Amino acid sequence: MHFNNYDPENFYDEYFLAPGKPRREVERLISRIHSFSKGELINRQKAAEAAFMQMGITFGVYGNQKGLEKIFPFDIIPRIIKASDWELVDRGVRQRVFALNLFIHDVYNDQKIIKDGVISREIILSSVAYRKECQGLNPPKGIWCHVSGIDLVRDDQGQFYVLEDNLRCPSGVSYVLGNRRVMKHTLPVVFEALPIRPIDDYAGRLAETLRHLIPDSIINPNIAILTPGIYNSAYFEHSFLAQQMGEELVEGRDLAVMDDFVYMRTTKGFERIDAIYRRIDDEFLDPTVFNPDSLLGVPGIMNSYRKGKVALANAPGTGIADDKAIYSYVPEIIKYYTGEDAILPNVPTFVCENEKERQHVIDNIANFVVKTTHGSGGYGMLIGPSSTREQQQAMIENIKREPRNYIGQPVIQLSRVPVIEKDHFEGRHVDLRPYVLYGEEIYVLPGGLTRVALEKGSLVVNSSQGGGSKDTWVLEEDPIEIMTTREQC
Repeated sequence: MHFNNYDPENFYDEYFLAPGKPRREVERLISRIHSFSKGELINRQKAAEAAFMQMGITFGVYGNQKGLEKIFPFDIIPRIIKASDWELVDRGVRQRVFALNLFIHDVYNDQKIIKDGVISREIILSSVAYRKECQGLNPPKGIWCHVSGIDLVRDDQGQFYVLEDNLRCPSGVSYVLGNRRVMKHTLPVVFEALPIRPIDDYAGRLAETLRHLIPDSIINPNIAILTPGIYNSAYFEHSFLAQQMGEELVEGRDLAVMDDFVYMRTTKGFERIDAIYRRIDDEFLDPTVFNPDSLLGVPGIMNSYRKGKVALANAPGTGIADDKAIYSYVPEIIKYYTGEDAILPNVPTFVCENEKERQHVIDNIANFVVKTTHGSGGYGMLIGPSSTREQQQAMIENIKREPRNYIGQPVIQLSRVPVIEKDHFEGRHVDLRPYVLYGEEIYVLPGGLTRVALEKGSLVVNSSQGGGSKDTWVLEEDPIEIMTTREQC
């Protein structure tokens, strides 16, 4: 297979500037691919798919009539990000997570940002993610969002934008690690072509992030991952991370609170747990505080947390920063807490609670993407240009009925990367979710999850909506620097 007939069209293509004119950072990779014998790349793609099957890398689709579990679609052609581009992403994401952490702490404590008029009390209190039960919380080391996923897109000029923030229980990092493992086995020769930043230490860094929350006085602390159970869509990831960290995977029924401490039931009796990476939402965490009908959580765990007897990651209440109406204020939030301009801009966003902005969205709905402020997975979303008049009218009625629950954004022509389509290459739209760990310092995993819209022309990349993924390679240094260094040797 060759790229001779590949057409980047009028999009920002991350491989080609124009037909037959590859970007410098992918030249060596393309050369390696062109050196493969006929049919070899297809065979390696099939080998990668078989490896995913053997590894059991799956995700659940709620309401899927054909079964709960699906093998995560994967395309073997990697996405490549230049070192200079990644330096911008890394700085911008760290700045954003730092400011959002300060924002969450402020919201649940002094609320200075409200008192100073930067954001209204109503927009905070009306959020479904606001937890009044978390008022006055002071998490260990002042960290609320220990694990974050910041979704980025590139427009038709290659500019990075933040599409949304995920600070509750962001999923997908197991696919990042799985993708890399599979690529090393199926395309080892390609790895030799480029200096790629490693990601294999993520599980160790995650464990260190959790240990950072535990007092030094505790010798040999115990860590656990709290999962809702096998029917959760991300259960594979929960078990994968527990195995990679060498820590316990538990469900709520495995834990008990006694004398304000959290204990895990074992065959040898109760064993104290000092830090928990929770993968269940606030609502289900503690039936004595949140939803009394929850069978997934641990009665009394919030009281233990408040008293500093157990650390929770992420802290309850972080979902306030996931709210897409709050998202529209993040540039102001960054400026308020850091005095800096946002390094990575937001996608222009219109909050439908505002009457003027609401009318603008309604008047231009055929050209807008409309999202619920608390949704995820691509559900409840309208993409104006590909929607029918009936769908648009239904969304307008939803907006008028519950304006606080919707935002509108102009359609961005997402950047594209080649995928294998039968016996040739075609461009497909992609986004990027870097994963961020906030412990002793803020660390951004080099690359993150590239989600790809496998359907031609589609802008929806979510796995639950039929999207797939690619391995994301961040270069150690840009090509011109590589050549200069070698010429000097």
